[in-house]
Amino acid sequence: MKTEFERIQADEGSSFRLLYQKVKAEDFAWDYHYHPELEIVCVYNGIGRRHVGNHLSYYEDGDLVLIGSNIPHGGFGFGALGDHEEIVLQFMYNFLGDSFFSKPEMSRIKKLFESAQQGIRFYGQTQIIVAQRLKQIKEMPHFERMLALLQMFQYLANSTEYELLNKVNTRYDFSMRDQIRLRKVYQYVEQNFTKKIDIEEVAELSNLTVPAFSNYFKKNINQTFTDFVNEYRINYACKLLIEGKSVADTCFESGFNNVSYFGRVFKKLKKVQPSQFTFDRL
Repeated sequence: MKTEFERIQADEGSSFRLLYQKVKAEDFAWDYHYHPELEIVCVYNGIGRRHVGNHLSYYEDGDLVLIGSNIPHGGFGFGALGDHEEIVLQFMYNFLGDSFFSKPEMSRIKKLFESAQQGIRFYGQTQIIVAQRLKQIKEMPHFERMLALLQMFQYLANSTEYELLNKVNTRYDFSMRDQIRLRKVYQYVEQNFTKKIDIEEVAELSNLTVPAFSNYFKKNINQTFTDFVNEYRINYACKLLIEGKSVADTCFESGFNNVSYFGRVFKKLKKVQPSQFTFDRL
């Protein structure tokens, strides 16, 4: 899986880029990339995948993430279900001048940007309010956009409704062996999740013993490899259920070999039985 450098150009008459799109999720291609600009991704509805640095997980009912400079990430629409609507805001740290965010009044925002090097997911009322503000900002003239953007940054900086997606010591470094190793594991799961996955084969792919791989994966991803694979399979199962597949067919096509076990894992992750999962839960 190659990490591509993306060149970003600010909107005409502006010092940052604001992109709005509403498309079918299946139109998204795999796109793991990085750029020096910080980025806010706001997904307005649906289920999909977030891949930021070493962190790979899934979102439901939309998402709001702030990604730091040169942190590799995938397009949030890839692997999503249904229509994908998002606003993406991209800006350089110094888009208002080299020392602007060093001013005393900007101290909280400066700290926010520093924390963004780990990737930040916002939730709750913060997610709802910022999603509304971004749509409002989209319609504003350029000067008003900039003022509203600073107010939004301050709002995010004061929020307590967030989680850091990566540990401090796993920031992206293009020469780090563990980045290559984890990307190989992600790609392997994507290509093989519908059949039995042999952890010995995955460990060998990582040039580790099985115990060493299990410890390594848990340390970096903060979940066991089994839980990671199950989350991936359950997310795919949601897509099949919405398309009208039966629970039994969904179970086996998602890589599970036991309907009862599939139901227990599904209930644990989605809080409802597979038979109760419908499109209105997107």
